[in-house]
Amino acid sequence: MTISLDNYQPAAQLLEDRIVLVTGAGEGIGKAAALAYAAHGATVILAGRTVAKLEQVYDLIEKTGYPQPSIYPVDLNGAGEDDFNALRDTLEVQFGRLDGLLHNAGELGERTPIANYSLSSWVKVMNVNVTAQFLLTKALLPVLEKSRDAAIIFTSSSVGRKGRAFWGAYAVSKFATEGLSQVLADELDGVSNIRVNCLNPGATRTQMRAKAYPAEDPRTLKSPEQIMAAYLFLMGADSKGINGQSLDAQ
Repeated sequence: MTISLDNYQPAAQLLEDRIVLVTGAGEGIGKAAALAYAAHGATVILAGRTVAKLEQVYDLIEKTGYPQPSIYPVDLNGAGEDDFNALRDTLEVQFGRLDGLLHNAGELGERTPIANYSLSSWVKVMNVNVTAQFLLTKALLPVLEKSRDAAIIFTSSSVGRKGRAFWGAYAVSKFATEGLSQVLADELDGVSNIRVNCLNPGATRTQMRAKAYPAEDPRTLKSPEQIMAAYLFLMGADSKGINGQSLDAQ
């Protein structure tokens, strides 16, 4: 689906009174999204593996006077069903509902031919990028159902739409992400206030991009902050009625 967001201008209070959870919120696109959501009125739950990075984002949000965020440390590679259910229970007690979920955290894995791909890297990538996102989504559906207007955003990639050599488990995991998003969107269509979409950030100045393309000049890429229009659009009420789509942030 082609939706041009080049001229999209989100309202200042687009996400006012909304509770939004962002995974991988400590750096890169996750950090930029958490700050953008907070700047537009959301109470953001910062989820991630490295507490020190989450605390830095927390301090930035609080210092700017945006709604006070929360921190929830979680390692998507090590967490199990009970851990995600505990997160849901905590959110239900603290907030009573959840209005948005951004699946941003991801694992790149090896950039090597399938013939050389290690099982350990394959398992880790699939666990972080697919299984953990399935478990987290499943656990949080009951609190998302309590929202009048909830949004789930999965992070896709161009290599999750057309496989390319040497992208291994990462590409396969993004194909799976697209499939999970479509299945869930179809299940919820017409029977829920939850909409589900995929978003491909494209070439963006992040550590993962630098790892994947070490010879690339990062100055030629957009910063995470420059692609936030798409993240705000899909998280806010302006995207009501858009469900089961895979969009590009740039």
